[in-house]
Amino acid sequence: MRRSHLAREIVETAALTLLIFVAIHFTVQNYQISGISMTNTLQNGQFVLVNKIAYLFHAPERGDVIVCHEPDQPERDIIKRIIGLPGDTIKLDATNVWVNGVLLNEPYIRAKFNPAATTVKLHPDEFFVMGDNRLESQDSRYFGIVRRDYIVGRAVMVYWPLNQWQMINTYSGVFSQIK
Repeated sequence: MRRSHLAREIVETAALTLLIFVAIHFTVQNYQISGISMTNTLQNGQFVLVNKIAYLFHAPERGDVIVCHEPDQPERDIIKRIIGLPGDTIKLDATNVWVNGVLLNEPYIRAKFNPAATTVKLHPDEFFVMGDNRLESQDSRYFGIVRRDYIVGRAVMVYWPLNQWQMINTYSGVFSQIK
């Protein structure tokens, strides 16, 4: 009798452990920042926690920092900030960004820079993403839009190194006047 009780407890513990592992695997992911394209917001070598189910309950929003597959190299994941949503018109000149005619005042960027003046109209399921370090970021200005199905999840916090722990700011006020 005692052996069957112990065996049942071992099986229950293993099943619960597997269930927790699967739940975590499908809901969160860690991502290591590689490079300086998101400086000053994120630093090379930091680890961030990515919420992979964030967009099951609501659509991505302007200002969200996301991990996505790079459109011209889908096997490579990158981290960028969403600037434009489906239906938006993005206009760039040498230094400024407008979304639907609203000039963005972006306190999170390191320096104002755009390689070329352009206007992009986003279609359904298309997003325009940019790095916060505009001088050093390969983003939608270079590789074009990011499709919805390329978004892995929303980066929510820096968790490593511990002395740099922080929630990731989406700067919602920057985008609040955009219709």
